[in-house]
Amino acid sequence: MTHDPARPFGRLLTAMVTPFAADGSLDVDGAAKLATHLVDEQRNDALVISGTTGESPTTTDAEKDTLLRAVLEAVGDRAQVVAGVGTNNTAHTIELARAAEKAGAHGLLVVAPYYNKPPQAGVARHLLAVADAAGLPVMVYDIPHRAGIAIATETMCRVAEHERIVAVKDAKGDLTASSWVLARTDLAYYSGDDATTLPLLAVGGVGVVGTSTHFTGAQTQDMIQAYERGDVATALTAHQRLLPLFTGIFRAPGTILVKAGLTVRGLPAGPVRSPLVDASRAEIDQLISDAAAAGLPLAPDTIEETA
Repeated sequence: MTHDPARPFGRLLTAMVTPFAADGSLDVDGAAKLATHLVDEQRNDALVISGTTGESPTTTDAEKDTLLRAVLEAVGDRAQVVAGVGTNNTAHTIELARAAEKAGAHGLLVVAPYYNKPPQAGVARHLLAVADAAGLPVMVYDIPHRAGIAIATETMCRVAEHERIVAVKDAKGDLTASSWVLARTDLAYYSGDDATTLPLLAVGGVGVVGTSTHFTGAQTQDMIQAYERGDVATALTAHQRLLPLFTGIFRAPGTILVKAGLTVRGLPAGPVRSPLVDASRAEIDQLISDAAAAGLPLAPDTIEETA
């Protein structure tokens, strides 16, 4: 793996779902197989493990550690593996960060503390404490519609001064705010919303942490590289072609539809854990339609109705 400071985690990352067995237990072999597919076939430079798409709210700390180690063993020699460690408890987040470092993770994803809505001073203290606690590069995750708070521009600029806070997963949906941070810091910005990857590149972003990229990875990698070499027309054509899946994957929570699509493709996924519910027949049919509209038809339907 080559390391480019401007793109500390490469261009293309997928927030990987966590495969479960039929009984809901962790499917370790399936996780290794899926990670291998995402790196070798979908051309991911890095994977995010135990993000929200990986159902981190319903996996135990021990399961997170087992999953991380399995993925590192499967692909860690040729892709970076970033551990999602963010919680709304600073002490617990530090514990997860140190465990991920011990396991061999290449980086950490730390979401804004959710639900308890700390003031910006608390957000900054949380992020800086985690960066201090482990010797790994940190990607900050700004996603107000889930966390309940945004990371303010001034806060982002403040934490950017920490040598290990190097990147942002940007799901704020505010390109102006992102532009201001990009103008004032060296943070590498990755879109946290598949459909805004190209717009974010236009204001200085470097890539995406994707969800539809379980299926669109190779094409998204091509889109980013086309933009980088100045072929904006090709990048725009790819963006417009992939929009049905960039957006369609979020008709329901992305985890639900990714797992449905992977099952159609014959790849490891399994069920979701409660309180999520598996995709309905109608949702599966819509996903198949969205994928076909994006020029990436899924395999023949093999899923029985689950809801």
